[in-house]
Parts: sequence; structure tokens; C-alpha cells
Amino acid sequence: MLKPIFVRLPNWVGDACMSLPALHLLRNAGFPLVLVGRPWARDLLSGLQPYDFIAVSGPLRKDVELIRGLRSRTPRASPLPAGPLKGICFPDSISSALVFRMAGIRSGGYRDDGRSLLLKWPVSKLRGEAHVVQSYYHLARTVMLKWGLHDGMPEQPGPTLSLPLTSGHIQAANATLERAGLNTPFVLLSPTATGLHRGRVKSWPEYEPLARRLLEEGWPVVMCPPPNEVDLARASVPSAQMLPALPLGAYAALTTKASLVVCNDSGTSHIAAAAQSRQLTLFGVTRPARTGPWSPNAQWLGEEGCWPTLNAVLQRALLLLQQTP
Repeated sequence: MLKPIFVRLPNWVGDACMSLPALHLLRNAGFPLVLVGRPWARDLLSGLQPYDFIAVSGPLRKDVELIRGLRSRTPRASPLPAGPLKGICFPDSISSALVFRMAGIRSGGYRDDGRSLLLKWPVSKLRGEAHVVQSYYHLARTVMLKWGLHDGMPEQPGPTLSLPLTSGHIQAANATLERAGLNTPFVLLSPTATGLHRGRVKSWPEYEPLARRLLEEGWPVVMCPPPNEVDLARASVPSAQMLPALPLGAYAALTTKASLVVCNDSGTSHIAAAAQSRQLTLFGVTRPARTGPWSPNAQWLGEEGCWPTLNAVLQRALLLLQQTP
């Protein structure tokens, strides 16, 4: 068996989803994965059945100790082999490359100011505006080529992100819907998007009137935001039914139960894309060519600098709902 590969996951939910084709590329080559990332990624990516998961959140020295400590944990069925270990660092930050270097992991990653000195296998970024999915895939594939792997690696990622859902994810989503009394088709809204993009709010401003119009058409409208966004979501769309917060894997399963997911260019968009759910993503401050949902079941409206109108979103949503099997 090949030695496990340490993978420093992206720090954002959407980016973690968009790294999935790169993770599948590593798995298909036979590498067991030691995933290193934010605590929320453990549940989201548990269906990948990683060799191990190391939750990091800083400070730097603590993260290094956690990674180094993997070899000294309780003995496992497949002990971590002795000798040098390899990794791939998806984030562009100096700190993420430094953590791997200090932990004794020889890693590949994209070149950036000062990072090349910390990387064993530095990679130049793609020219032009590549989609984030293509960028992560290119990084993984190029590093694997530097490792001497040449067979069976497509040059481009496939059309889907392919997030594997576990039976636990699906059971949790079903139980949530049962407790909420939702036994009919429904629309899942995700009106929040944390942070700003170049000083601009990333949330479409008309979710409440959209919800009222959908309710008038007979479609139950629900939300299931994370705990830190519940108040904001409730204030944004008071007419929607609120479901209790779920771990991200169960939330991904929930998106598959919805007849349609309507969301911003946010983590929800990429979770729904990873689960291959039917979705409509709304753009106004970011570029679909760069961060659009990577899924044949996804559609989007709007563009950088121009949110779609309420009527355009309503008409597209109703059209998609009419096409629901």
C-alpha cells in the first residue's frame, strides 16, 4: 500500500467542496488520505473514508504538534509508516506551508511570495482565469506528476464534484424533515453569505419577497443555516420555516431532499453542487466563471456587479420546480 498523503484542505466550506476532484484523483491513485483542515470538514468529508483527519485551527505551533502527534497515537490497524512523508497544501498562505514544513512533511503547493522556500514541489499557477475546481485539480495533478505518477490521470476534472454521503448523513437529514413535518416537496433557501467581497455584501437582497411568492405558489420554503447565522437568516426571511442546524454532511444530504436550492455564491452553492442537488445560485459581486457551482444540475443568474431581479429569479425558480421529477 502507498504511504498516506497529507492534504491541507482549504479553509472555506465552498473551497473544500471544490477540492473534491483533486482529492478523488489522489484516492484513485491509491493514496490513503490524511486530511488536515478546519473541524467542520471532518463530517463533510467523512464519506471519503480518510486514513485520518487532523482538525487544525491555530495557533501554528499547536497545529504542528497535532500533525506530528499522529504517529504517537493509539496503535491502529494500519500504523503510519516510518520515513519521510509527502503532502499537498491547497491554501496559498505561507502559514499553511510552514506548518507542513515544521511538521516534517515535504509538500507541494502553489508558488507565492516566500512560499517556494517552504515547498518541496512548488507549482506555478494556471494562466488566465481558471475555475477554482480546475486550479485545485491542476495543483494535485502537477504534484503527482512530480512524484513520478503518469498513468491514468485526466488533464481536466470531471463534470461533478462527487461528494460521498454516508448513511448517517442521510438518516440525519431524513430525521430532521420528519420532526419538522415536511413530507411534501419544498424549496431550501440559503440567504446568508458571511463576510464581504471587496467591500460588497455577498447576499442577494430579495429572499423574503421570493419566499412569499413561492409560498403563494404552494411551495413550502425552509432554511437550515449554521448556528452563527440563524438570527441573520431569520431576519432576512421571516416567512420561511427554520430547521435546526445540521453538521455539513447532513446538510449536504438535506439539499438532495429539496426540490430546489436557492442560494448565493456561498458554501451552500458548492455543497449542493457536491451533492448534485438541483440548485439556482445568485451572483452579484463574484464571477461565475471563477466560482460558479460545478454541477450539471446547477443553474445561476446574475453576474459580477449586477444582481438578478426578483422577477427573473422567481420565473427561473418556478421553471425549475416545474421540471422536478
